[in-house]
Amino acid sequence: MIEKQLLDAGIKNIAGVDEAGRGPCAGPLVIAAVILKNPQSDALSEIRDSKELTPAKRERLFDVVIEESLAHSIIEVSVDEIDTLGLHKCNIEGMRRAVNALAVDAEYVLTDGYAIPGLLTPNLAVWKGDQVAISISAASILAKVTRDRIMIDLDTKYPGYGLAGHKGYITKTHTDAIFALGVLPIHRKSFSNIAEIINKGI
Repeated sequence: MIEKQLLDAGIKNIAGVDEAGRGPCAGPLVIAAVILKNPQSDALSEIRDSKELTPAKRERLFDVVIEESLAHSIIEVSVDEIDTLGLHKCNIEGMRRAVNALAVDAEYVLTDGYAIPGLLTPNLAVWKGDQVAISISAASILAKVTRDRIMIDLDTKYPGYGLAGHKGYITKTHTDAIFALGVLPIHRKSFSNIAEIINKGI
């Protein structure tokens, strides 16, 4: 566990950061940061990368992460921001915002895949971090559950697109719905598949 090495070195308040929603062509990007009270706690034994968990288990573990966190933050990056600034820039800026929004200052930050330039706190980008660092796994659960809830809510606002099922990812069902019903305000117009549909005048 990466956190154990940091704790053994006397570093406390380790923040894990992860995102949900880089790939979808609809809906926001959601980024979470979390400082666990004790990354080695038995209460966290079921925490895994959110992609390895069922929706029901993620929902249950969401509450566990909140309970076991010293501080947490969840940041939503809008479709307009993504289209204006670009996905990668939004991801990096969102991670910075999530860390800065923590009620407790982190002494060290672990991120999944990407370092955070300009962050005053020492930070390390961990390859497949959501699988090897429990703090990042915990953040991935907060981000994924939050984003899924957002997409389920949007499904009631925009019926017929199947948003509650595919969560905004590019599926045949989703693509067929866009051709039939049109492009929505929540679609990322900077994404090639949406831009192509717009250029066809649909």
